[in-house]
Amino acid sequence: MPNTPPKFTVLLAAALVALAGLTGCSSSTGAATSTVGDAGSSTGIAAMAVEYSSEDLDSAWDPAAATTITLQGSSIAVEGSGAASEGSKLTITAAGTYVFSGTLTDGQIVVDAKKDDVVRLVLNGASISCSDYAAIYAKKAGKTILTLAEGSINTVQDGTAYTLAAGEDEPDAAIFSKDDLTINGSGSLNVNGQFKHGIATKDNLVITGGHINVIAAGDGLRGRDSIAVNSGAVTVEAGSDGFQANNDEDAEKGWISLDGGVFNITADSDGIQAETLLQVTDGQIALTTGGGSVNASTGANGNPRPEWGKRETAAADPTAEEDTGSAKGLKAGAGILISGGIIAIDSSDDAIHSNGEILIKAGECTISSGDDGIHADSALTVDGGNILISQSFEGLESAAITINGGAVRLTAKDDGLNAAGGADGSSLGGRPGANSFRTDGSYFIRITGGYISIDAGGDGIDANGSLYFNGGTVLVSGPTNNGNGPMDYDGDCEVTGGTLAIAGSSGMAQAPGETSSQNSITVYYTKTQEAGTLAALTDESGKTILAFAPAKAYQSIVISTPELEQGKTYTLISGGTCSGQLTDGLYTGGDCSGGTILTDVTISDTVTRIADDGSAVSGGMGGPGGMNGPGGTGGRKAPADNPMPSGTQPPTP
Repeated sequence: MPNTPPKFTVLLAAALVALAGLTGCSSSTGAATSTVGDAGSSTGIAAMAVEYSSEDLDSAWDPAAATTITLQGSSIAVEGSGAASEGSKLTITAAGTYVFSGTLTDGQIVVDAKKDDVVRLVLNGASISCSDYAAIYAKKAGKTILTLAEGSINTVQDGTAYTLAAGEDEPDAAIFSKDDLTINGSGSLNVNGQFKHGIATKDNLVITGGHINVIAAGDGLRGRDSIAVNSGAVTVEAGSDGFQANNDEDAEKGWISLDGGVFNITADSDGIQAETLLQVTDGQIALTTGGGSVNASTGANGNPRPEWGKRETAAADPTAEEDTGSAKGLKAGAGILISGGIIAIDSSDDAIHSNGEILIKAGECTISSGDDGIHADSALTVDGGNILISQSFEGLESAAITINGGAVRLTAKDDGLNAAGGADGSSLGGRPGANSFRTDGSYFIRITGGYISIDAGGDGIDANGSLYFNGGTVLVSGPTNNGNGPMDYDGDCEVTGGTLAIAGSSGMAQAPGETSSQNSITVYYTKTQEAGTLAALTDESGKTILAFAPAKAYQSIVISTPELEQGKTYTLISGGTCSGQLTDGLYTGGDCSGGTILTDVTISDTVTRIADDGSAVSGGMGGPGGMNGPGGTGGRKAPADNPMPSGTQPPTP
């Protein structure tokens, strides 16, 4: 019976690639799997159920039934059947278990069995090197299993140049398999791929255990059809990609699933790259790519770096098949699904990037990016999890962004949230590696729940289409220059729920749209408020409705909460302190005191726009200095019988 990779079922209705009803061949367990999806999600991505076979998981072997291989420098001793040696080359021709120990200084292990055979190579204190070829070469078998014996330390190394027949380009890794390859056990494996890749298979690569350390001139680990890992510890230093599944000829292949384990990957190019679907359900993942975020697309002065994205490896190997201009953390062609795990990414390029869709349902992501934090060409959905982006060019970017839950905290040089319609950047003048920027009314940002805190140098929230606030908490410390706005939209801006405190410059500041059903107040200040200056709104009883201290200087703020009611009067206060709990500038609970009362405002419409003296501001954007349009009667100045607190002064008109 053929032995196959872990069984799986995929349903991925992405914009570019549809993976529908894909089921793996039978495994030794014979059990069925089913698609696990979320019909309520705004993306077409569904989870891929990966089942690891018993032979993938079982690292035990029977010494009495095994063939013993003793490596003796330049010769090999064989005790048992199924294998024969000729000088420093061993050839295995039958299914079975082969136990290796000793040192082979310049030789080779070749598996050349029948196409359905399962061949288990137990490395039990083995050191294997080959100066001009793959040290372990699984030329033919149904599956080759590398079992790392408990307590053992094993080493595999190839040379810097291979002797290949004319017209051949493989093998090209220190450990290379033409068929399925599984690594299990609890021992250690050190691989030095000096020619190109560390560990590579043309079919499926499965890891269910072991301590694996790979140094590679090219990719660290490559499974052309798939890579699936559920346990073990993998450390990679790669001159190209850390992990790569690169089958671009079959939409049902080229996937990666990380279901457990510990990963530490340093790569000149992409950290983990899947041609179709990349899924993380569990594990601890630490990625550094392209030299990290210090090698950003723009310098500290905000100017583009002309050499960004140009890898030295491209010049060294112009025939390389890898995309040497990409240094992303997690990257996939069709979609990325994150439903668990702890992920830390320090990347010079996008930290998480999909040419299709991204769905984040759970897990923790800590990101420092020299380009975008998270980018999806077609749709990006956050249903849960914790996302912290400490550095990025743009925080979250996609044609459609939906946030239904979770917590997102981000810092961006340009836009915080950007519905860019597939464009990989929207900075003025562009930047290296950016696609041309496009706008389209079909692009949108929708927030139905969750917690979002944004510190943006460009637009805080840029819809390039329509913007919908249906729930959740949204805090923005936006731009300080008037060429950008705290929020920017071209179509509708509907507020039907949630808590909003959106602050920044006033020149391009927009209020919510008239189609909103939840009331809002937009304030345009006459003078710039210093960073950390409290903006508070209290009701007629003195209860604090909202208190927000933006992290940067600001001259406008949008305030909207379900507590704002038409027909009631509220007091706008600047400065002072608040006794509530402080999180990202937002105070919850407690009372505000010691501030300057700027004005009272009575809400008569869903959308209220006022200056800081209470006068009405006409619709549209603000202008340099704060307002655009004549004054009106949107509110009143602090009355004489309600003087400013001691030591404060009213704003200068």
